[in-house]
Amino acid sequence: MIKDKVEEKKRKRLRIKKRIRKKIFGTAERPRLTVYKSNRYLYVQAVDDEEGRTIAFATTLTEDFREFGYNRKNLKAAEKLGEKIGKMLLEKGIKKVVFDRNGYPYHGRVKAVADGARRAGLEF
Repeated sequence: MIKDKVEEKKRKRLRIKKRIRKKIFGTAERPRLTVYKSNRYLYVQAVDDEEGRTIAFATTLTEDFREFGYNRKNLKAAEKLGEKIGKMLLEKGIKKVVFDRNGYPYHGRVKAVADGARRAGLEF
């Protein structure tokens, strides 16, 4: 019974993800900034959909999140991750992105990543 609820929740998220991806598309000048949440970590990447390549990526799995003492899953880590990807993209000369929440609600950690990226200087 619990497994059925988990599967249903996953199916809903994937259906929403499909609907979102029909509408948004990343280019070299304005890549798609996508967020993924696993049970332990957060992942963010900037994707150029025209060429099908990742421009930059960041994750809470890296060493710098360990040494600062952040819990790798909380809001503070999510904000720091957004700032990190924002700085990486600004170094590459990219100022505007399209935000892909990947089917997750724009709330909590997903919103914190977006706010961190905005704070670093990215425009959505």
